[in-house]
Amino acid sequence: MDVPWRLLEAQGWIATAVCTEWRISMSQSRRMDYALAGEKEKFRLAAENPRKLERVFGLMEQHREDLVLVIGQYVRQLEMLARELNAPIITGKTPQLERDRLYEEFRSGRLRYLVVSKVANFAIDLPDANVAIQVSGTFGSRQEEAQRLGRILRPKQGDGKAYFYSLVSKDTKEQEFAMHRQLFLTEQGYAYKIMIEEDLEK
Repeated sequence: MDVPWRLLEAQGWIATAVCTEWRISMSQSRRMDYALAGEKEKFRLAAENPRKLERVFGLMEQHREDLVLVIGQYVRQLEMLARELNAPIITGKTPQLERDRLYEEFRSGRLRYLVVSKVANFAIDLPDANVAIQVSGTFGSRQEEAQRLGRILRPKQGDGKAYFYSLVSKDTKEQEFAMHRQLFLTEQGYAYKIMIEEDLEK
């Protein structure tokens, strides 16, 4: 029988995780494109919502003393984020020697943030981090959520907390799929906070 992660957390085996979903609006023109798109294209338009970038910047500022992974599904989106953040990126095409160098810099703290594609789901040599910002994912996959959250659950120094953020486009298919991930995390015993960007803009 699987042991709920919150029980492992209480026993000190894994870090205390704070899980937050940010719901981000799309521009009027993108909402129009979304309304006219097919089902698969709808998901991609929502996942690659450019307005997510501003929230990523805000979270990076909030966690500027932490080790942050920005994780996503679509390489085009991640390359744009890496350029804007002036951060290194690791995808399936990154040579192993380059990965090893970046992992070592991240592990040592010389590099505080790293943009990674879905290769991070399975990379056993990916160093510890205490913040993960998920900008896009795979259709609400519970397995993927477990793998990504697992990246930040090793026991921590200091306050012992890990922070997992999921950015989804508001009122879209992406938000519907996020509900599956939310269910997985709540089944594991985690509180799952939902923030809507307009709430802070009023």
